Amino acid sequence: MDVRPSDFVEEMAWEQKRSRIVDALEQNGLRYYRFGRVLPTDAEYIERPVPMADETQRETLCPSDIEDLLAVLCNGLRRAMHPLSHRRKEVPTLSFSSEYDVQDLLHALLRPWVKDIRPEEYTPSYAGSSTRMDFLLPKYDLVIEMKFVRSAAHAKKEGDELIIDVEHYRVHPGCKKLMCVVYDPDSFLPNSESLMDIEGSRSKEGKTVDVTVLVV
Repeated sequence: MDVRPSDFVEEMAWEQKRSRIVDALEQNGLRYYRFGRVLPTDAEYIERPVPMADETQRETLCPSDIEDLLAVLCNGLRRAMHPLSHRRKEVPTLSFSSEYDVQDLLHALLRPWVKDIRPEEYTPSYAGSSTRMDFLLPKYDLVIEMKFVRSAAHAKKEGDELIIDVEHYRVHPGCKKLMCVVYDPDSFLPNSESLMDIEGSRSKEGKTVDVTVLVV
């Protein structure tokens, strides 16, 4: 009754349905007020203020630093996917069935908040090979590494892959913080808590990186 649709066609239907309800109430001596209140027509009504979010909710809505922002965006990936994979009739839907799909969604969500995002920059060579990092955020000396758990067999390798990634990123001069986001939509990971062993400060040969692991 109170939330007006953003779509023009849906708004017209909403207006008609709302008017029918209001008319039916008035015919029976009742009146509708905001927030679902229905009172007799001659009753005195005092408008109550909309309750404000408490401090905890405000902190969630307005992340205080880049780590909090990334936690909100990554934990909300499934919610962000839903309107794109369940669109209106005759409108192409988007699927999120690969690592690149999820990376692109996170990139899009992050762009309004962070101006300088460098995708797929190469790390310096380590143990004879180099790798492409998913996202480098130079302002924060932070790298985001996105993993997509494809199968039960792949889930068993995630820990080893992350350990190798940590060593690659540790030698990059612009990476002082590494956030590893493991997206596991089908719950293939037998024990996601074991990946938390990788978290913390990882140092070797005078080079250090602070690692955070987030399993979604």
